[in-house]
Amino acid sequence: MKQDSTVTLHPDEHSRRTAEIMQRFNDVFQLHDPSALPGLVAEHCVIENTVPAPDGARHAGRAACVQLWSAIATQPGTRFDLEETFVAGERATIRWRYWFADGNSIRGVNLMRVEDGLIVEAMGYVKG
Repeated sequence: MKQDSTVTLHPDEHSRRTAEIMQRFNDVFQLHDPSALPGLVAEHCVIENTVPAPDGARHAGRAACVQLWSAIATQPGTRFDLEETFVAGERATIRWRYWFADGNSIRGVNLMRVEDGLIVEAMGYVKG
């Protein structure tokens, strides 16, 4: 398990809070423990997932987002290597590598937005 480094581009209180939320979000996947997700996700959260290509599936609402992320976080034999998290105000970019149980991997990024201390938007992209 590789720990990420967090780069805060605007060292203000808003960015500090976003960085803290992203750390807690990343911990869900590092620890394979989705129990923190309901407290991190806004009721009106929207995820645009990485699959199916080209646009990914859209998941709307806290329940749908928590369900999707919980399923990803608890996949047996998988792991995320966090490469870097960039934070600027309410926005964050998480760069990662995901390892499947069979040993293959993909690289990608999540573009995140936080509002009032909760994740409201997540858009996932992977390298072809």
